[in-house]
Amino acid sequence: MQRKVLKVINTPKVMMGNIEIGQPIPSSPIEQISPFILLHYAEPKYIAPGMKPMDIGPHPHRGFEPVSFVFQGYIGHKDSLGNERVIGPGGVQWMTAGRGIVHSEGAPQSYFEEGGNLEMIQLWINLPAEHKMTTPKYQPASKEEIPFVETDGTRVNIVSGNYKGITGPIDSITDIEAFTLEMRKDGNVSIPSYGNRNILLYQLRGKSIINNHQVGNQQLVLFDNQDGGIEIKSSEETVILFLSGEPIDEPMVSHGPFVMNSTTEIMEAMRDYSTGKMGVMTEY
Repeated sequence: MQRKVLKVINTPKVMMGNIEIGQPIPSSPIEQISPFILLHYAEPKYIAPGMKPMDIGPHPHRGFEPVSFVFQGYIGHKDSLGNERVIGPGGVQWMTAGRGIVHSEGAPQSYFEEGGNLEMIQLWINLPAEHKMTTPKYQPASKEEIPFVETDGTRVNIVSGNYKGITGPIDSITDIEAFTLEMRKDGNVSIPSYGNRNILLYQLRGKSIINNHQVGNQQLVLFDNQDGGIEIKSSEETVILFLSGEPIDEPMVSHGPFVMNSTTEIMEAMRDYSTGKMGVMTEY
């Protein structure tokens, strides 16, 4: 049995500073697909030598998980836990902000010297109240560290969760499934789903038929949350991000980099950050 497709949504564009990015959630068609509350897509762009494609200074997070998927290019990361890493093509960085973390992101030195293409997704995953104040954690994984399954012209990269008996390297405290799909022309893949888990499926580029619906570049597929699998057939080279997770039936209050359950908790987060309780650090 296949999951019912409710809607195929185009990606609205928004400005972040002087950079235009895609933001399918939240947007006017769909506020969130709980537990997934924000998705930003930076489509492929050439960064000339000497330019800074991304230079985000130290800033805090609390109450959710900010996750970055890098498809082309490189992003550098530093945080108040002492972690420092450069994430390259096919790599992922998964932060559990929990009770609080400060981090910065920026272009590594190679962009200043050589330039290059950049394509990435940033995703925010909400945490239920029982995990919002958990110990913060940073989990990076390079493409070489992410296992994959090849099937019918499709490479399924298993970031977290399990597919065909293979488990991804990211330890998700809320049992999130996260796969990236690299499909050749005429590729096929089936992904089972179960219970009332919500699915977020975002097609970065390419053309495909997903549960009998035509899907194109930068489109989000919205499903119901009943039992049923996902069947994908590509008609050209296609790249897809597939996610599933248990919806969170709790109040949610977000303010800037904090996602909590009440306004009081937001005020506490702001106070804790200003007094250094989430850590301090210098720019990347």
